[in-house]
Amino acid sequence: MRNRQSGVTFIGWVFLLIPVAIVVYAGIRLTPVILNYVKVARVLEQVASELGGDDGLTPQLIRSSIERRFDIDYIDSPKPGDIAIRREGKGWVLEARYEDVAPLVANASILLEWDKSVTIE
Repeated sequence: MRNRQSGVTFIGWVFLLIPVAIVVYAGIRLTPVILNYVKVARVLEQVASELGGDDGLTPQLIRSSIERRFDIDYIDSPKPGDIAIRREGKGWVLEARYEDVAPLVANASILLEWDKSVTIE
């Protein structure tokens, strides 16, 4: 009997690598959007820890602290004015609820919805 080599052919490699390439490409396009969300979440946590325990808090003071940190971290989306600041009991709630779009190819995009809420006690 003849021994035949077995393995993956060129066409087999193409079918294996195309889905991998699509996932890698999507990951590359999503990375900046995800990193932006991480920065926004970190800013809200920092503002909450910095201003926690302050009895003279006002929405303007909270918003100016958020604006300063957004400028330092080069955050363009969401705008500081898009962060909802509301009084809840004895504390304040900071809420960033926004959508971000990561373009893929031509008209195809991925829409990501973010929702981060932090309480200042």
